[in-house]
Amino acid sequence: NIVVTARTAGDQQLPRYAFSPIVNMENDQAEHHSPETSTEFPENKRNGSRGGSVFTDGCSDGPSPSRSAKEEFLMMSPEQKLKHFTCRAQASEDSQQFDACIQDLVRCVALTRLVYGDRHLKLAQAHTRLAKAYLQFKGWGQQALDHLAFPKDFLPFCSSMSSCGDERLEVLTCLLSVHLTQGGASLLTDDLEQAGQGLLKAEQVLEQLHQHDVVNQEEKIKTQLEITGGLYSVYKRQGRPEEALNQCEKSLQLLKECNKPEKTSAVYKDMAAIEQDRGQVDQTIEHLSKAHAIAVSHSPEGLEGAQISHCLAMILSSAAEPHHNEAAGHYFEQSLSAYKKSVGLQDPAFLNAQDDFCRFLLANGRQEKCVEIQRSSLDSKRSAFGDRSSEVAETLQLIGSAEMTEGKMSQAHRTMSQCLEIQSWLYGPQHKKTKAVQKAVDMLASMPEVTEAQQRKHRRKKKSDTFYVVPSSGNQKNS
Repeated sequence: NIVVTARTAGDQQLPRYAFSPIVNMENDQAEHHSPETSTEFPENKRNGSRGGSVFTDGCSDGPSPSRSAKEEFLMMSPEQKLKHFTCRAQASEDSQQFDACIQDLVRCVALTRLVYGDRHLKLAQAHTRLAKAYLQFKGWGQQALDHLAFPKDFLPFCSSMSSCGDERLEVLTCLLSVHLTQGGASLLTDDLEQAGQGLLKAEQVLEQLHQHDVVNQEEKIKTQLEITGGLYSVYKRQGRPEEALNQCEKSLQLLKECNKPEKTSAVYKDMAAIEQDRGQVDQTIEHLSKAHAIAVSHSPEGLEGAQISHCLAMILSSAAEPHHNEAAGHYFEQSLSAYKKSVGLQDPAFLNAQDDFCRFLLANGRQEKCVEIQRSSLDSKRSAFGDRSSEVAETLQLIGSAEMTEGKMSQAHRTMSQCLEIQSWLYGPQHKKTKAVQKAVDMLASMPEVTEAQQRKHRRKKKSDTFYVVPSSGNQKNS
């Protein structure tokens, strides 16, 4: 579904590992790791802190650069070190070096605890940023949930104790990030109930922040798209198709409001997936057709259009109505043309679509065309996957099946024997795939046409093995 990273006003930094010992900080502070992240720290953007020496740019309040970097770092206070690693994590984020970013965010957690203590909003924010980084940059759901435990426990208490309006809004901003991260991380760990709860709470907090002008309209829509996309996944996996479709409708409306029609193709694909699961062929085709029209309008021969054409071809080819069959052939041709121009003839996506097209041709009695395409694809598949690959074996099996259908038994026997050799090597003689091909080879071998061909081959071999010894000069005469 559409996944748009939310940018909230108080989402200042980002998070990582856990409670890394501060003793390690002195050992690598002089190295400025090239960054790796994708969530931004707005406060740092406002300060203009990007690149440069950590002691001379806007991020540093440290000592004079006359001393060595290591000596200066050792002289820094914990507060200065926290600012240093916060800025370096941001730099790593900007350069998309995720491990370096996360390592520094771990240090930020440890230093925040040292500077502010165990029960402070700053520590909850540091854990939240670290959890978000685990989720976004590594896809580690459980680690993200582990770091959310403290913020989830502490923030409600912090909110009730906050007397200052600004501090309460800061708490709400952190809560929004907590709930969004909980939703995504719980989806990864298959805790759908927790995922749904987190996303619904995020929706409520987002509305409060918008009312207080902490989140503007654009930021609100981006975050709402993230929520609707997450809820779609939750409801789909819970077997609640109507609610999943409802979230898709909300996404379509949001994308219309922010004038991003090119992104609606992904939503229509999600709607098609729901209808396909329900066995609603016509609705599936309708949604995919809309997705295809949008994708092609923005990139006529792009990869997304090729993928949707392929999906449409597969669905139409399995439909019972005769008119769908003709449309399926059209979409197969269209997908192959787009794949060819977007990824090339040796890309697995093109070769897989080509195989599906050949099965379609075979099912419609066009064996000759099928065999022609498959034979022409063998070199590409050998180059892309290797001589003894499953892809080459499946191609040989498809060619052999077509040859059997055409009554070319001797030729089919040779092709299936090549397939059997590869599958025996790949899977062993007892595998079900090998056994199926072995059965076909044995059946073909018993047919008169094949038997005669084998006998002719045997006679030719026997004849070529017969040779005469040329007598040597003297011995033959003496005999």
